[in-house]
Amino acid sequence: MRPSLAALAASLTVLAACATPPEAAAPQADAQLVQAREPVTPVQSADAYYTSAAAAVDARIAARGAKPAKNVILFIGDGMGISTITAARIYAGQSAGQDGESHHLAMDDLPYSALSKTYSHNFQIADSAGTAVAMVSGIKTLSGVLGVNSSVSYGNCASVPGTEVDTLFELAARAGLSTGLVSTARITHATPASAFAKVPLRDWEADSDMKGASSDTCKDIARQLIEWPEGSFDILLGGGRSKFLTKETPDPEYDGKTGDRTDGRNLTEEWTAKSPDHKFAFDKAGFDATDFTTGVKLLGLFEPSHMQYELDREADKAGEPHIADMTRAAITRLSQDEDGYVLMVEGGRIDHGHHAGNAIRALEDAMAFDAAIATALEMTNPEETLIIVTADHSHTLTIAGYAQRNNPILGISASGIGGEGGSTGADGLPYTTLGYANGPGACRENGKDAEGKPVFDCNRQDLTGVNTLAPDFRQPALVPMYSETHGGEDVAALASGPGANLVTGVIEQNELFHVMGRALGLIPAPTY
Repeated sequence: MRPSLAALAASLTVLAACATPPEAAAPQADAQLVQAREPVTPVQSADAYYTSAAAAVDARIAARGAKPAKNVILFIGDGMGISTITAARIYAGQSAGQDGESHHLAMDDLPYSALSKTYSHNFQIADSAGTAVAMVSGIKTLSGVLGVNSSVSYGNCASVPGTEVDTLFELAARAGLSTGLVSTARITHATPASAFAKVPLRDWEADSDMKGASSDTCKDIARQLIEWPEGSFDILLGGGRSKFLTKETPDPEYDGKTGDRTDGRNLTEEWTAKSPDHKFAFDKAGFDATDFTTGVKLLGLFEPSHMQYELDREADKAGEPHIADMTRAAITRLSQDEDGYVLMVEGGRIDHGHHAGNAIRALEDAMAFDAAIATALEMTNPEETLIIVTADHSHTLTIAGYAQRNNPILGISASGIGGEGGSTGADGLPYTTLGYANGPGACRENGKDAEGKPVFDCNRQDLTGVNTLAPDFRQPALVPMYSETHGGEDVAALASGPGANLVTGVIEQNELFHVMGRALGLIPAPTY
């Protein structure tokens, strides 16, 4: 039998009663909101990162109290550093014909905020895998691995047993909550895969990606999703169809394309064979035809690889759903569960736009991601649902110069005052407000050599007369690289709802798991 709500409220407030005077005691939860859950200690609870984060969050609960949450929605803007939020805010306002600098994003409405430290166990500047594991399991691990702790060896199947960790989604499913994943990237990509996969290398999305490792000893990520020990997610929406289809299976949408799998298993068929409620959709028509007010369990994979950039999707609106529409569908489906739900929504292509040194696509996807946040805020009760908006890591995007108010954020920096604060560099050439510390925008191909190989010009480009707002313009970069890199600075963590008061100050990224797990009553308070 589950304990009473009063027992859950007591577990969250008992330390507050000892540590604060009566007028500062923790607020009591509304007994009508949520049925209390039996907390379970995750297998990784002895990990030093886990115990440190648990103690930090427990201390904040003792000082401030925390209401229980019925639901949690974790929004992850992949690569959405603070400079991306600022640039997206200005771009959104200017795109709407308004003042960009004072424009207001939906995420700006979340009342609590913190800076989240994103380093991994072994990297100062981390990737999406290690950072996602931190948020969903409460530990820091190696960059490049999923669902395992830092004692695992890269690409070594034999090292996995005994290193697995419990994720928030697995704990939620075991407690009877509904679960869902939404992403504009492949659903087997690092961030969404962190919810369920246990692999020593994040690239093992299909068996053909495993490069000699046994697909029976270490199951690929797509197979792990279909064979998830907790049953199945209630809704899965994103890209990555090719990881579920065989090399012999024609893609249902694109002529001449097939899947990636070499094991002969069509995992979409295995999904639909699970029950009459398990359905598969590959395009917007199939998505639109789904009734999300029923018990349907939809696997929606809308592209062979990642979903289209928002800038490109707008030219083909019939092809795939918008991230805001997928978010609405997921909340509609999951909110039928009276026990509550846990949902992850990833704006995955913000990151990819930055890697390409192509700020306009990154900002368009950040705007779309913000629309999904607005949808969630509209659809949920702030007394029931904890919403956290954050990023896994940052990028090297900078906003620099002395551009005057209302200057196009994607344009040439123009101050209008000349001199030292003018709109040209010391070399007399104009520069853009947005730039990257490294990336493909540092050089341009300039013909071929005698052997037909491309010759690159890495001198600073004269942007006079260049349309810097063009869709394929790459912002200038300092260090030439084929792909721009992540940034290592802290990222924002914004929160609203029960438990949001624990998201303040400067926090370790893995503390977010403990905030969500404690608010949901899925994990116990630490013992001292």
